[in-house]
Amino acid sequence: MIYLTAFALQAPAAPQGGGSSWLILFLMLAVFWAIMIVPQRKQQKKRMEMLNSLKKGDKVITIGGIHGEITELDEDDIRLRIADKVEIKVTRGSVSRVKGE
Repeated sequence: MIYLTAFALQAPAAPQGGGSSWLILFLMLAVFWAIMIVPQRKQQKKRMEMLNSLKKGDKVITIGGIHGEITELDEDDIRLRIADKVEIKVTRGSVSRVKGE
């Protein structure tokens, strides 16, 4: 009982290495940023450039796997010819890639 009372009256020890733990946290965040965020932003920028450079006559593949040729474009939508006399209207963002690139 005396031992428990003496232990309870002792002051808690001060944390060791407080500055180095912040440094480690900062370094971990920097590595996370370099590995995850930067490549994702580059890929997103490349995709936006591809979508903005679409033009009439481009042969494209949609995210759903539909192959077609662009016959009309507007700001948000494109019209694809997928067969003779068969055209569909899809959003510009549904284009996965341009054939030949």
